[in-house]
Amino acid sequence: MSTIVLLTLTGLGLSALYFLVASGLSLVFGLADVLNFAHGLFLGVGAYATWWAAGNLPGAGPDGFGFVVAAGFGVLAGVLVAVLVELVLIRPLYSRTIAQVLVTVGLSLAGVALLQAVWGADPRPFPRPEWTRQVTSVFGAKVPNAGLLLIVAAALVLAGLLAFLRFTRYGLVIRAGVENREMVTALGIDVRKAFTLVFAIGGAAAALAGALGGIYFGSVSPGQGGSLLIFGFIVVVIGGMGSVVGSAYAAVAVGLLQQFVNYYGTSGLGDVCVVALLAVVLLLRPQGIAGKVATA
Repeated sequence: MSTIVLLTLTGLGLSALYFLVASGLSLVFGLADVLNFAHGLFLGVGAYATWWAAGNLPGAGPDGFGFVVAAGFGVLAGVLVAVLVELVLIRPLYSRTIAQVLVTVGLSLAGVALLQAVWGADPRPFPRPEWTRQVTSVFGAKVPNAGLLLIVAAALVLAGLLAFLRFTRYGLVIRAGVENREMVTALGIDVRKAFTLVFAIGGAAAALAGALGGIYFGSVSPGQGGSLLIFGFIVVVIGGMGSVVGSAYAAVAVGLLQQFVNYYGTSGLGDVCVVALLAVVLLLRPQGIAGKVATA
């Protein structure tokens, strides 16, 4: 029984990390129709900015409120990079899909190279708060606190996003833009501000994933964002493009499947099963779990 509890909670911790990456991807694609392959760069920037701030920023540190300050600095860095990317590189290319893909892929590769040039290619130990190195007993299972932190953070982000989309003016614009961007534009609403806003939200969520992912893995490396981005895209497709709730459902399914199969099967088999799940969803329900069928 304790093994099932442990696998479930650690799988949910992994699911939470995937959701933080996928939530921004889902919003950006749903509203702006942009496949942002540079999203992993925002994660890497958030992780390295948090790592740097914990050792150099006054008031920041690896423990207590100091780590909150460091993580906040990392999230802010992710937001600034995301907004800059949208304004300078993406905005001129909204009507050119292939150019978007080429630019964001190139930016992703350049970002990894830049991080390697500044901090080297080897993983660096992440400044984790002491309590995240410990475990909590849950029904006899000793669950790492880092995974529990991710679960709580993802739940708060999901609740915050849903509240923002439901109860704020810009949230209404974003929801309407996901449904029918042409109609929103015809009503005289400047959706370009909403585009920048969803990039900022996506950058914040990705940077938070970078900061908390550093705690989860215990290290930070230039290629970390790229590997997590793959699973982020899988989650977005399974959940349904543009659906934050669908991404949450899909993240839970992917994280639990990966964790259980890797434990009871052979190492790496969980990744194969995740890809198989993606294939099944694309064949049986191409619009995803919570996506809507496209109409002519």
